[in-house]
Amino acid sequence: MGITIETRTATQITAAELYPLLQLRVDVFVVEQECPYPDLDGQDLLPDTLQVWAHEDGAVLGCIRVLRAGSGTPSIGRVVTSPAARGRGVAGQLLEEGIALCGPTATIHLGAQAHLEQWYGRYGFVRAGENYAEDGIPHVPMERRPTTVG
Repeated sequence: MGITIETRTATQITAAELYPLLQLRVDVFVVEQECPYPDLDGQDLLPDTLQVWAHEDGAVLGCIRVLRAGSGTPSIGRVVTSPAARGRGVAGQLLEEGIALCGPTATIHLGAQAHLEQWYGRYGFVRAGENYAEDGIPHVPMERRPTTVG
């Protein structure tokens, strides 16, 4: 069985689906990266938020969160991959799915950990400001402008 990607809104996702996503975010961002921060910020429950995750054989491999989905200025965040799935392209698959969900006319925003700026650049994101610290970790604001066809 291969990797499956799922997408749910706040009204569609079940507690059994959401719990392992939140657990992965805490395990990586709070515990592994030693960055205590309030992950439960209320945005997971907004009607225009999408949870996107990859799983295989019952195990969550990674997830992202799309805020303001359907708007002209959505944001992708909480990009996380489980330690066991790193190096398999899971985060890239999730990011591509998130970009597709935002649509071709959206300007997509994200706050990238600074060391990942080039990685996000592979998906069309460019620096959109000066570095800043978020919870003690250097970040850079990035955006992906709408693609033009022609």
